[in-house]
Amino acid sequence: MLPGLDALQEIFATLQRNKLRTTLTALSVAWGMLMLVVLLGAGRGLQNGAAYEFRDDAVNSLWLYPGKTSLPYAGRGPGRDVKLMNEDYDAIRRTIPGIDHISGRYYLWGEFIVRNGAKHSAFDIRGIHPGHQYLEKTIVTAGRFLNDADLTERRKVCVIGSKVAEFLFGKQDPLGAYIDIRGLSYKVVGVFDDVGGEAELKKIYVPITTAQLVYNQPGRLHQIMFTIGNASLAESQRTAEQLLRFMAERHGVSPDDHLALRVQNNVEEFERVNNVFVWLRAFVWIVGAGTLLAGMVGVSNIMLISVKERTREIGVRKALGATPWSIVSLILGEAIVVTGIAGYSGLILGVAIVELAARYAKDVPYMRAPDVDLSLALTATALLMIAGGLAGFFPARHAASVHPIEALRG
Repeated sequence: MLPGLDALQEIFATLQRNKLRTTLTALSVAWGMLMLVVLLGAGRGLQNGAAYEFRDDAVNSLWLYPGKTSLPYAGRGPGRDVKLMNEDYDAIRRTIPGIDHISGRYYLWGEFIVRNGAKHSAFDIRGIHPGHQYLEKTIVTAGRFLNDADLTERRKVCVIGSKVAEFLFGKQDPLGAYIDIRGLSYKVVGVFDDVGGEAELKKIYVPITTAQLVYNQPGRLHQIMFTIGNASLAESQRTAEQLLRFMAERHGVSPDDHLALRVQNNVEEFERVNNVFVWLRAFVWIVGAGTLLAGMVGVSNIMLISVKERTREIGVRKALGATPWSIVSLILGEAIVVTGIAGYSGLILGVAIVELAARYAKDVPYMRAPDVDLSLALTATALLMIAGGLAGFFPARHAASVHPIEALRG
Protein backbone atom coordinates (compact mmCIF):
# COMPACT_ATOMS: atom_id res chain seq x y z
CA MET A 1 0.00 0.00 0.00
CA LEU A 2 1.52 3.31 -1.08
CA PRO A 3 1.62 6.16 1.43
CA GLY A 4 -0.79 9.09 1.20
CA LEU A 5 0.09 12.72 0.42
CA ASP A 6 0.82 13.68 4.03
CA ALA A 7 3.02 10.62 4.46
CA LEU A 8 4.86 11.41 1.22
CA GLN A 9 5.55 14.95 2.40
CA GLU A 10 6.92 13.55 5.65
CA ILE A 11 9.04 10.99 3.78
CA PHE A 12 10.59 13.65 1.54
CA ALA A 13 11.23 15.90 4.53
CA THR A 14 13.04 13.01 6.27
CA LEU A 15 15.10 12.27 3.17
CA GLN A 16 16.05 15.95 2.79
CA ARG A 17 17.42 16.01 6.33
CA ASN A 18 19.89 13.31 5.30
CA LYS A 19 20.79 14.48 1.80
CA LEU A 20 24.26 12.95 1.50
CA ARG A 21 23.24 9.55 2.81
CA THR A 22 20.11 9.47 0.66
CA THR A 23 22.01 10.62 -2.45
CA LEU A 24 24.73 7.99 -2.11
CA THR A 25 22.18 5.21 -1.56
CA ALA A 26 20.09 6.38 -4.52
CA LEU A 27 23.21 6.51 -6.70
CA SER A 28 24.05 2.88 -5.88
CA VAL A 29 20.53 1.80 -6.86
CA ALA A 30 20.51 3.96 -10.01
CA TRP A 31 23.93 2.61 -11.01
CA GLY A 32 22.68 -0.96 -10.65
CA MET A 33 19.69 -0.28 -12.90
CA LEU A 34 21.87 1.64 -15.37
CA MET A 35 24.30 -1.28 -15.64
CA LEU A 36 21.48 -3.78 -16.11
CA VAL A 37 19.88 -1.75 -18.91
CA VAL A 38 23.19 -1.08 -20.70
CA LEU A 39 24.22 -4.73 -20.45
CA LEU A 40 20.82 -5.87 -21.77
CA GLY A 41 21.13 -3.39 -24.66
CA ALA A 42 24.66 -4.51 -25.47
CA GLY A 43 23.60 -8.15 -25.34
CA ARG A 44 20.76 -7.47 -27.77
CA GLY A 45 23.16 -5.59 -30.05
CA LEU A 46 25.61 -8.49 -30.06
CA GLN A 47 22.79 -10.93 -30.78
CA ASN A 48 21.52 -8.77 -33.64
CA GLY A 49 25.07 -8.51 -34.98
CA ALA A 50 25.50 -12.28 -34.91
CA ALA A 51 22.13 -12.81 -36.62
CA TYR A 52 23.15 -10.21 -39.22
CA GLU A 53 26.13 -12.36 -40.15
CA PHE A 54 23.63 -15.03 -41.26
CA ARG A 55 21.62 -12.58 -43.37
CA ASP A 56 23.18 -13.58 -46.68
CA ASP A 57 22.60 -17.33 -46.69
CA ALA A 58 19.51 -19.39 -45.88
CA VAL A 59 19.77 -20.46 -42.25
CA ASN A 60 18.06 -23.80 -42.99
CA SER A 61 20.72 -24.89 -45.48
CA LEU A 62 23.48 -27.47 -45.83
CA TRP A 63 26.57 -26.80 -47.95
CA LEU A 64 28.69 -29.65 -49.30
CA TYR A 65 32.38 -28.95 -50.03
CA PRO A 66 34.78 -31.40 -51.69
CA GLY A 67 38.42 -31.65 -50.71
CA LYS A 68 41.32 -34.09 -50.78
CA THR A 69 41.38 -37.47 -49.06
CA SER A 70 43.53 -37.74 -45.94
CA LEU A 71 42.83 -41.39 -45.04
CA PRO A 72 43.45 -44.58 -47.03
CA TYR A 73 40.24 -46.41 -47.93
CA ALA A 74 39.26 -49.45 -50.00
CA GLY A 75 42.81 -50.00 -51.19
CA ARG A 76 43.32 -46.40 -52.22
CA GLY A 77 45.86 -44.13 -50.64
CA PRO A 78 45.32 -40.58 -49.35
CA GLY A 79 45.84 -37.44 -51.41
CA ARG A 80 43.10 -38.00 -54.02
CA ASP A 81 41.00 -35.03 -55.12
CA VAL A 82 37.27 -35.47 -54.64
CA LYS A 83 35.35 -33.96 -57.54
CA LEU A 84 31.63 -33.21 -57.46
CA MET A 85 29.71 -33.75 -60.68
CA ASN A 86 26.24 -33.11 -62.09
CA GLU A 87 25.41 -36.75 -61.32
CA ASP A 88 26.05 -36.03 -57.63
CA TYR A 89 23.62 -33.12 -57.79
CA ASP A 90 20.93 -35.34 -59.33
CA ALA A 91 21.59 -38.18 -56.88
CA ILE A 92 21.36 -35.89 -53.85
CA ARG A 93 18.12 -34.39 -55.11
CA ARG A 94 16.63 -37.88 -55.56
CA THR A 95 17.98 -39.50 -52.39
CA ILE A 96 18.16 -37.00 -49.55
CA PRO A 97 14.68 -36.39 -48.07
CA GLY A 98 13.22 -33.00 -47.19
CA ILE A 99 15.09 -30.88 -49.76
CA ASP A 100 13.27 -27.66 -50.69
CA HIS A 101 15.72 -25.86 -52.97
CA ILE A 102 19.02 -27.14 -54.31
CA SER A 103 21.81 -25.65 -56.39
CA GLY A 104 25.30 -26.43 -57.50
CA ARG A 105 28.02 -23.86 -57.97
CA TYR A 106 30.66 -23.58 -60.63
CA TYR A 107 33.25 -20.88 -59.99
CA LEU A 108 34.85 -19.17 -62.95
CA TRP A 109 38.30 -18.84 -61.43
CA GLY A 110 40.57 -16.00 -62.41
CA GLU A 111 39.96 -12.40 -63.38
CA PHE A 112 37.02 -12.13 -65.74
CA ILE A 113 36.81 -8.76 -67.45
CA VAL A 114 33.22 -7.78 -68.21
CA ARG A 115 32.54 -5.12 -70.85
CA ASN A 116 29.70 -3.00 -72.05
CA GLY A 117 31.02 -0.71 -74.76
CA ALA A 118 33.89 1.35 -73.38
CA LYS A 119 33.13 0.42 -69.77
CA HIS A 120 34.85 -2.62 -68.36
CA SER A 121 35.84 -4.07 -65.01
CA ALA A 122 36.50 -7.41 -63.28
CA PHE A 123 33.56 -9.09 -61.58
CA ASP A 124 32.91 -12.41 -59.82
CA ILE A 125 31.18 -14.85 -62.21
CA ARG A 126 29.38 -17.98 -60.96
CA GLY A 127 27.52 -20.76 -62.70
CA ILE A 128 24.44 -21.81 -60.71
CA HIS A 129 21.06 -23.57 -60.73
CA PRO A 130 17.76 -21.66 -60.32
CA GLY A 131 17.49 -22.80 -56.67
CA HIS A 132 20.50 -20.63 -55.86
CA GLN A 133 18.15 -17.66 -55.58
CA TYR A 134 16.65 -19.05 -52.37
CA LEU A 135 19.95 -20.15 -50.86
CA GLU A 136 21.53 -16.71 -51.22
CA LYS A 137 18.30 -14.81 -50.51
CA THR A 138 18.66 -13.05 -53.87
CA ILE A 139 16.03 -10.38 -54.52
CA VAL A 140 15.25 -9.86 -58.20
CA THR A 141 14.52 -6.16 -58.77
CA ALA A 142 14.15 -6.20 -62.56
CA GLY A 143 13.53 -8.92 -65.11
CA ARG A 144 13.81 -12.51 -63.90
CA PHE A 145 16.19 -15.01 -62.39
CA LEU A 146 17.70 -17.98 -64.23
CA ASN A 147 15.31 -20.85 -64.97
CA ASP A 148 15.42 -24.51 -65.98
CA ALA A 149 15.08 -23.68 -69.67
CA ASP A 150 18.26 -21.59 -69.47
CA LEU A 151 20.11 -24.65 -68.16
CA THR A 152 18.56 -27.16 -70.56
CA GLU A 153 19.31 -25.06 -73.64
CA ARG A 154 22.67 -23.80 -72.27
CA ARG A 155 21.67 -20.24 -73.00
CA LYS A 156 24.18 -17.41 -72.81
CA VAL A 157 22.13 -15.32 -70.40
CA CYS A 158 23.01 -13.75 -67.07
CA VAL A 159 21.59 -12.07 -64.00
CA ILE A 160 23.70 -9.18 -62.71
CA GLY A 161 24.00 -7.49 -59.33
CA SER A 162 22.80 -3.92 -58.94
CA LYS A 163 26.39 -2.62 -58.57
CA VAL A 164 27.33 -4.32 -61.85
CA ALA A 165 24.31 -2.75 -63.55
CA GLU A 166 25.16 0.65 -62.09
CA PHE A 167 28.77 0.51 -63.29
CA LEU A 168 28.19 -0.93 -66.78
CA PHE A 169 24.90 0.78 -67.69
CA GLY A 170 24.55 3.82 -65.47
CA LYS A 171 20.93 5.00 -65.71
CA GLN A 172 20.18 2.91 -68.81
CA ASP A 173 17.92 -0.14 -68.59
CA PRO A 174 20.20 -3.22 -68.74
CA LEU A 175 17.42 -5.74 -69.49
CA GLY A 176 17.83 -7.22 -72.94
CA ALA A 177 21.28 -5.70 -73.40
CA TYR A 178 24.40 -7.81 -73.99
CA ILE A 179 27.59 -7.77 -71.96
CA ASP A 180 30.91 -9.29 -72.96
CA ILE A 181 32.38 -11.80 -70.49
CA ARG A 182 35.88 -12.73 -71.63
CA GLY A 183 34.99 -12.59 -75.31
CA LEU A 184 31.49 -14.13 -75.12
CA SER A 185 28.24 -12.16 -75.26
CA TYR A 186 25.62 -12.79 -72.56
CA LYS A 187 22.13 -11.35 -72.57
CA VAL A 188 21.08 -9.63 -69.33
CA VAL A 189 17.73 -11.09 -68.23
CA GLY A 190 17.62 -9.80 -64.67
CA VAL A 191 19.06 -7.50 -62.02
CA PHE A 192 19.21 -8.44 -58.34
CA ASP A 193 19.81 -7.02 -54.88
CA ASP A 194 21.27 -8.98 -52.00
CA VAL A 195 21.26 -8.23 -48.27
CA GLY A 196 24.77 -9.66 -48.01
CA GLY A 197 26.38 -6.32 -48.79
CA GLU A 198 28.21 -4.62 -51.63
CA ALA A 199 30.41 -7.62 -52.48
CA GLU A 200 27.32 -9.70 -53.27
CA LEU A 201 26.01 -6.95 -55.56
CA LYS A 202 29.13 -7.19 -57.72
CA LYS A 203 28.42 -10.77 -58.79
CA ILE A 204 27.13 -12.13 -62.09
CA TYR A 205 25.20 -15.42 -62.30
CA VAL A 206 25.09 -17.54 -65.46
CA PRO A 207 23.49 -20.97 -66.12
CA ILE A 208 25.76 -23.64 -64.65
CA THR A 209 25.52 -25.82 -67.76
CA THR A 210 26.66 -22.90 -69.91
CA ALA A 211 29.61 -22.20 -67.61
CA GLN A 212 30.65 -25.88 -67.63
CA LEU A 213 30.46 -26.11 -71.43
CA VAL A 214 32.12 -22.81 -72.27
CA TYR A 215 35.00 -23.32 -69.84
CA ASN A 216 35.68 -26.94 -70.85
CA GLN A 217 34.67 -28.74 -67.66
CA PRO A 218 31.40 -30.47 -68.58
CA GLY A 219 29.55 -31.83 -65.56
CA ARG A 220 31.98 -30.41 -62.95
CA LEU A 221 30.66 -28.78 -59.76
CA HIS A 222 32.68 -26.98 -57.11
CA GLN A 223 29.95 -27.00 -54.48
CA ILE A 224 26.42 -28.30 -53.79
CA MET A 225 24.01 -26.67 -51.36
CA PHE A 226 20.35 -27.12 -50.47
CA THR A 227 17.67 -26.03 -48.00
CA ILE A 228 15.72 -28.53 -45.88
CA GLY A 229 12.59 -26.64 -44.88
CA ASN A 230 11.98 -25.67 -41.25
CA ALA A 231 14.07 -28.54 -39.93
CA SER A 232 15.06 -28.84 -36.29
CA LEU A 233 18.68 -29.04 -35.22
CA ALA A 234 18.46 -32.81 -34.75
CA GLU A 235 16.84 -33.30 -38.16
CA SER A 236 19.49 -31.16 -39.88
CA GLN A 237 22.26 -33.15 -38.17
CA ARG A 238 20.72 -36.44 -39.30
CA THR A 239 20.47 -35.07 -42.85
CA ALA A 240 24.11 -33.93 -42.76
CA GLU A 241 25.26 -37.38 -41.57
CA GLN A 242 23.16 -39.09 -44.24
CA LEU A 243 24.60 -36.77 -46.90
CA LEU A 244 28.19 -37.48 -45.84
CA ARG A 245 27.67 -41.26 -45.77
CA PHE A 246 25.92 -41.21 -49.14
CA MET A 247 28.57 -39.07 -50.84
CA ALA A 248 31.46 -40.98 -49.20
CA GLU A 249 30.08 -44.20 -50.65
CA ARG A 250 29.62 -42.64 -54.10
CA HIS A 251 33.20 -41.36 -54.20
CA GLY A 252 34.89 -44.25 -52.45
CA VAL A 253 36.24 -42.33 -49.48
CA SER A 254 36.14 -43.06 -45.77
CA PRO A 255 33.04 -41.69 -43.97
CA ASP A 256 35.43 -40.50 -41.25
CA ASP A 257 37.60 -38.52 -43.66
CA HIS A 258 36.48 -34.97 -42.89
CA LEU A 259 38.99 -33.46 -45.30
CA ALA A 260 37.62 -35.36 -48.28
CA LEU A 261 34.03 -34.18 -47.86
CA ARG A 262 32.78 -31.49 -45.51
CA VAL A 263 29.25 -30.31 -44.74
CA GLN A 264 28.53 -26.85 -43.36
CA ASN A 265 25.28 -27.06 -41.40
CA ASN A 266 23.89 -23.54 -41.10
CA VAL A 267 21.09 -24.76 -38.82
CA GLU A 268 23.73 -26.01 -36.40
CA GLU A 269 25.81 -22.85 -36.70
CA PHE A 270 22.80 -20.63 -36.01
CA GLU A 271 21.72 -22.78 -33.06
CA ARG A 272 25.24 -22.63 -31.61
CA VAL A 273 25.23 -18.84 -31.80
CA ASN A 274 21.78 -18.66 -30.20
CA ASN A 275 22.92 -20.90 -27.34
CA VAL A 276 25.84 -18.57 -26.68
CA PHE A 277 23.43 -15.69 -26.28
CA VAL A 278 21.18 -17.65 -23.94
CA TRP A 279 24.17 -17.92 -21.61
CA LEU A 280 25.10 -14.32 -22.26
CA ARG A 281 21.62 -13.12 -21.24
CA ALA A 282 21.83 -15.24 -18.09
CA PHE A 283 25.23 -13.73 -17.32
CA VAL A 284 23.86 -10.20 -17.87
CA TRP A 285 20.99 -10.83 -15.46
CA ILE A 286 23.34 -12.31 -12.85
CA VAL A 287 25.67 -9.30 -13.05
CA GLY A 288 22.75 -6.85 -13.09
CA ALA A 289 20.98 -8.60 -10.24
CA GLY A 290 24.21 -8.62 -8.22
CA THR A 291 24.66 -4.89 -8.76
CA LEU A 292 21.05 -4.22 -7.80
CA LEU A 293 21.40 -6.45 -4.75
CA ALA A 294 24.31 -4.32 -3.61
CA GLY A 295 22.04 -1.31 -3.91
CA MET A 296 19.32 -3.09 -1.93
CA VAL A 297 21.79 -3.83 0.86
CA GLY A 298 22.58 -0.12 0.90
CA VAL A 299 18.88 0.71 1.15
CA SER A 300 18.42 -1.78 4.00
CA ASN A 301 21.41 -0.31 5.86
CA ILE A 302 20.19 3.22 5.49
CA MET A 303 16.78 2.19 6.80
CA LEU A 304 18.38 0.52 9.82
CA ILE A 305 20.37 3.66 10.54
CA SER A 306 17.26 5.79 10.04
CA VAL A 307 15.25 3.65 12.47
CA LYS A 308 18.01 3.85 15.08
CA GLU A 309 18.27 7.63 14.74
CA ARG A 310 14.49 8.00 15.00
CA THR A 311 13.96 5.64 17.94
CA ARG A 312 12.74 8.44 20.23
CA GLU A 313 10.47 9.83 17.49
CA ILE A 314 8.97 6.37 16.93
CA GLY A 315 8.41 6.02 20.68
CA VAL A 316 6.56 9.34 20.79
CA ARG A 317 4.41 8.27 17.82
CA LYS A 318 3.50 4.99 19.51
CA ALA A 319 2.82 6.74 22.81
CA LEU A 320 0.42 9.06 20.98
CA GLY A 321 -1.46 6.08 19.55
CA ALA A 322 0.32 5.36 16.27
CA THR A 323 -0.41 1.84 15.07
CA PRO A 324 2.39 -0.59 14.15
CA TRP A 325 1.20 -0.49 10.52
CA SER A 326 1.58 3.31 10.37
CA ILE A 327 5.19 2.94 11.54
CA VAL A 328 5.88 0.12 9.09
CA SER A 329 4.28 1.99 6.17
CA LEU A 330 6.38 5.09 6.93
CA ILE A 331 9.69 3.17 6.84
CA LEU A 332 8.58 1.09 3.84
CA GLY A 333 7.53 4.28 2.07
CA GLU A 334 11.02 5.75 2.44
CA ALA A 335 12.61 2.61 0.99
CA ILE A 336 10.16 2.41 -1.92
CA VAL A 337 10.48 6.12 -2.77
CA VAL A 338 14.30 5.95 -2.78
CA THR A 339 14.45 2.78 -4.89
CA GLY A 340 11.62 3.88 -7.20
CA ILE A 341 13.05 7.29 -8.06
CA ALA A 342 16.63 6.04 -8.26
CA GLY A 343 15.69 2.96 -10.29
CA TYR A 344 13.58 4.93 -12.76
CA SER A 345 16.37 7.49 -13.15
CA GLY A 346 18.86 4.70 -13.86
CA LEU A 347 16.40 3.21 -16.35
CA ILE A 348 16.00 6.48 -18.27
CA LEU A 349 19.73 7.15 -18.34
CA GLY A 350 20.49 3.57 -19.41
CA VAL A 351 17.95 3.70 -22.26
CA ALA A 352 19.44 7.03 -23.37
CA ILE A 353 22.96 5.53 -23.45
CA VAL A 354 21.74 2.53 -25.47
CA GLU A 355 19.93 4.80 -27.95
CA LEU A 356 23.04 6.95 -28.37
CA ALA A 357 25.12 3.83 -28.96
CA ALA A 358 22.62 2.63 -31.57
CA ARG A 359 22.84 5.98 -33.36
CA TYR A 360 26.58 6.68 -33.24
CA ALA A 361 28.13 3.20 -33.17
CA LYS A 362 26.62 1.80 -36.36
CA ASP A 363 29.97 0.66 -37.78
CA VAL A 364 31.13 -1.27 -34.70
CA PRO A 365 31.80 -4.90 -35.79
CA TYR A 366 29.35 -7.50 -34.44
CA MET A 367 27.26 -4.83 -32.70
CA ARG A 368 24.06 -3.99 -34.55
CA ALA A 369 21.02 -2.00 -33.44
CA PRO A 370 21.37 -2.39 -29.65
CA ASP A 371 18.07 -1.80 -27.92
CA VAL A 372 16.20 -2.55 -24.72
CA ASP A 373 12.84 -4.26 -24.41
CA LEU A 374 10.82 -1.52 -22.69
CA SER A 375 8.40 -3.98 -21.06
CA LEU A 376 11.37 -5.90 -19.66
CA ALA A 377 12.95 -2.70 -18.35
CA LEU A 378 9.69 -1.59 -16.69
CA THR A 379 9.30 -5.04 -15.18
CA ALA A 380 12.81 -4.76 -13.78
CA THR A 381 11.91 -1.35 -12.29
CA ALA A 382 8.77 -2.78 -10.67
CA LEU A 383 10.80 -5.68 -9.26
CA LEU A 384 13.33 -3.17 -8.00
CA MET A 385 10.62 -1.29 -6.10
CA ILE A 386 9.38 -4.56 -4.62
CA ALA A 387 12.94 -5.39 -3.61
CA GLY A 388 13.22 -1.91 -2.09
CA GLY A 389 10.11 -2.62 -0.07
CA LEU A 390 11.61 -5.90 1.13
CA ALA A 391 14.86 -4.11 1.98
CA GLY A 392 12.91 -1.71 4.16
CA PHE A 393 10.59 -4.33 5.67
CA PHE A 394 12.92 -5.72 8.32
CA PRO A 395 14.00 -2.30 9.64
CA ALA A 396 10.31 -1.30 9.56
CA ARG A 397 9.26 -4.41 11.50
CA HIS A 398 11.99 -3.70 14.04
CA ALA A 399 10.73 -0.12 14.41
CA ALA A 400 7.14 -1.30 14.90
CA SER A 401 8.21 -3.75 17.63
CA VAL A 402 9.95 -1.11 19.74
CA HIS A 403 8.17 -0.55 23.06
CA PRO A 404 7.25 3.14 23.56
CA ILE A 405 8.87 3.35 27.02
CA GLU A 406 12.14 1.83 25.82
CA ALA A 407 12.08 4.10 22.79
CA LEU A 408 11.61 7.19 24.92
CA ARG A 409 14.47 6.15 27.17
CA GLY A 410 16.71 5.87 24.12
